[in-house]
Amino acid sequence: MSGGHGHVDHVNHKGVALLISVLALVLAFSETLGKAAQTSAISYNIEASNLWAFYQSKTIRRTVLRTAIEQTPLLTDNPKAKAQVDEWRKTARRYQSEPETGEGRDELEARAKAAQKKRDLALAAYHHYEISSAAVQIAIVVASASIVASVPALVWLAVTLGLVGVGFCVVGFWFPTAVHLF
Repeated sequence: MSGGHGHVDHVNHKGVALLISVLALVLAFSETLGKAAQTSAISYNIEASNLWAFYQSKTIRRTVLRTAIEQTPLLTDNPKAKAQVDEWRKTARRYQSEPETGEGRDELEARAKAAQKKRDLALAAYHHYEISSAAVQIAIVVASASIVASVPALVWLAVTLGLVGVGFCVVGFWFPTAVHLF
């Protein structure tokens, strides 16, 4: 007992309150960045799906044209048919590669793969932000409990969990593919 005030505080309440404030700030960043990463991942997934659907439609069109190209000479020897076959060949080649518009199969495939890569990067970041948020939320609870229980070890556990949260937030922001947990 000190000075007749009833009990001795082993935990610096102001320090813990400051710790909780810092943890709440980290949590806000982690949650905001996590939601942004999740939204980006969904957008890139939609973009990739749309590009693959376009790729498939070009494949179907190209296959139909190639079938017509192969069948027409068998059915007729008409010079107009030969001109039409040549036109179809040009169109089929354009369906395969159309660098001017970026809408040939080759270009669509490259764009879809790039969107998938961006999606995967955003998802990796999102998972790190989720872990960061969980660690910081637990740290806030433990820090709050340290005030009630007056157990200094809980403050150190809260600091440790907070640092883990900060670490995962940093990894999610700058190095989302560096740590593979999922």
